[in-house]
Amino acid sequence: MDIEDMVQAALDLIRHGRYVVALTGAGVSTRSGIPDFRSPTSGLWERANPAEVASLYGFRHHPERFYDWIRPLAHLIFDAQPNPAHLALAQMETLGHLSSIITQNIDMLHSRAGSHIVYEVHGHLREVTCIQCFSTYPAEPLIQEFFRTNTLPRCPKCGNVLKPNVILFGEQLPAVPLMAARREAHRCDVMLVAGSSLEVYPAADLPLIARQSGASLILVNLAETPLDSLAQVVIHADVVDVLPRLAAALESD
Repeated sequence: MDIEDMVQAALDLIRHGRYVVALTGAGVSTRSGIPDFRSPTSGLWERANPAEVASLYGFRHHPERFYDWIRPLAHLIFDAQPNPAHLALAQMETLGHLSSIITQNIDMLHSRAGSHIVYEVHGHLREVTCIQCFSTYPAEPLIQEFFRTNTLPRCPKCGNVLKPNVILFGEQLPAVPLMAARREAHRCDVMLVAGSSLEVYPAADLPLIARQSGASLILVNLAETPLDSLAQVVIHADVVDVLPRLAAALESD
C-alpha cells in the first residue's frame, strides 16, 4: 500500500476503535527542537558519558556534572512549543477518538498542547525532588535560578540537592504511570505508536502487551521498528505530517 492507503487504513481502525491509546516517543518532539536525550546520536553524549552524568549513581556522587549536561536540554524544553503532532493528538482526544497518551518524553508538551490524560513513563521536568527528604517542588523556577547563578538547586528544608523528576539510567520507572500505562495497553483495542523506535524498555513492551490482548497496532515512525511485522498499519513518515492528517479527517467525519 502507498501512504494514502495506509493513512486510510489507520483512519478505519481509529474510527472503529472503542478504546484507542497512543504511545509516543522522541520523534513527536524533535520538530519542537528537542532531541532524543537518550540517543547516542543526538549530540548530547558528545561531551559526556551517560553512565557518569545521567545515571542515578552519577547524580548522587556528582550532581554538578548532571546539571552541566542537562542545562542546554532544559533550556530547549522550557522554551519549546507543542508542534502539529502534539496538537493533533489533543484534537483526537477532544473528538473522542483517543482515550489516553502514554509518552516516553519528559518535555510535558502533550499537556501543554491540551491533552488531558497523559502517562509520562520516563518522568518529566515539571517537578524536582530532594534526594534526601523527598520533598517535591516546581522545577522551572529552581532550574531557571540555576541558569542564572550556576548554583545547584537545593532543598529549602534540608539543603540537599534537588533532582529533576526524570528517569536516569539505572533508575526504575515511576510505578504509578507505568502501571497505568500497562493497564491502558491491556485495555485498548487500537494502539497508535508515534515517533518511537521501540528500542527502550520497558516502554517498548507496551505495544506487545496491546497486541497480545487483541489490539490492532498502527506504527508511525520515520525509521523501521522491531515491531513493524506485528502491526496492522505501518507508516514510515514524519508524525508531524501524518498525525494532523488523521485528526483533520476525523474532525470532518
